[in-house]
Amino acid sequence: MLFVTNRVFKEGITPKGADGKLQLPRSVNFNLSNNQAEQSIYFCRQDGYEKYTEIGSQAFLTELKNSEAKEILFYIHGYANLPEPAIFPRARELQSLFDRKESKRIVVVPLIWPCGNDPGQIKDYFDDQIAADQSGIAFARLFQKFLAWREKPATDNSPPCTKRINILAHSMGNRVLRVTFANIVQYFLPQGMPLIFRNIFMAAADIVNEALEAGQEGQYIPTAARNVVVYYAADDLAMRASKVANIGKIASRRLGHTGPEHIDKVSKNVYALDCDDFNSVYDSPIGHGYFAGDGRGNAGILFNHMWRCIETGRVPMNPPDAQTSILRN
Repeated sequence: MLFVTNRVFKEGITPKGADGKLQLPRSVNFNLSNNQAEQSIYFCRQDGYEKYTEIGSQAFLTELKNSEAKEILFYIHGYANLPEPAIFPRARELQSLFDRKESKRIVVVPLIWPCGNDPGQIKDYFDDQIAADQSGIAFARLFQKFLAWREKPATDNSPPCTKRINILAHSMGNRVLRVTFANIVQYFLPQGMPLIFRNIFMAAADIVNEALEAGQEGQYIPTAARNVVVYYAADDLAMRASKVANIGKIASRRLGHTGPEHIDKVSKNVYALDCDDFNSVYDSPIGHGYFAGDGRGNAGILFNHMWRCIETGRVPMNPPDAQTSILRN
């Protein structure tokens, strides 16, 4: 599985030879005790459990382009998720569920940012907030590099990559998404984010529920995608805890708890789906990780909805012209 990360490796930064060229490929492993957010990004492949190879951007992008998949799904994980046993198993689960829908239609690519490995949930939470914010520069560079490569023909005059791009951000991964887009605009695209993504799925988003409004911290997310789909649940206990933890800093309910605070103040391409009917069934008792399977190996309700968005390019709603709806089978 291909992945991109700005986590610290035990082996250090990518070495260069006397000629200035990167010495790749090389075997690497994560330094899980160090959650410093690197400003460099590493393009890698997972070869097995805790077996990783840094292959470099050109090999990575070429492999991605040459894959049979028609679309790419960048998966940005949430708070307190380490590569094993959390991020890669969930990414493989997503890949398996997509393959069952339509073999080779989607390739899942995890974007791994440096969650902490400290004891104590409160300390870990605030450490992860800092790491998420600091990861924005690295992932802004990633998307700028990726989009420039995607539009430019290869040296062999082959056509540019035309795969559609989607993003799935879960929990605090939405904070990474928010700050990444803000950094893209600040450093690379001062005119604003162009429409470059097919779908952006925001599951159990741990950002304030006004974030997608004009002038707010996530204002560039709706401009970057055809569809922005927010999945939320009122009984998501992680969202309740996040609201309490953030009182005194940003005293607001979370987007993954209530959906957008004012649906009339967000763009018409933002859709909010209430997942309260099934989130706690899939992820008991917390009700936070309900975006993939149903716990019995089957595609879950949210996953099936996400698949329909990818398959058709449109967001199934009930009624069809609504921006908000209750998500059911």
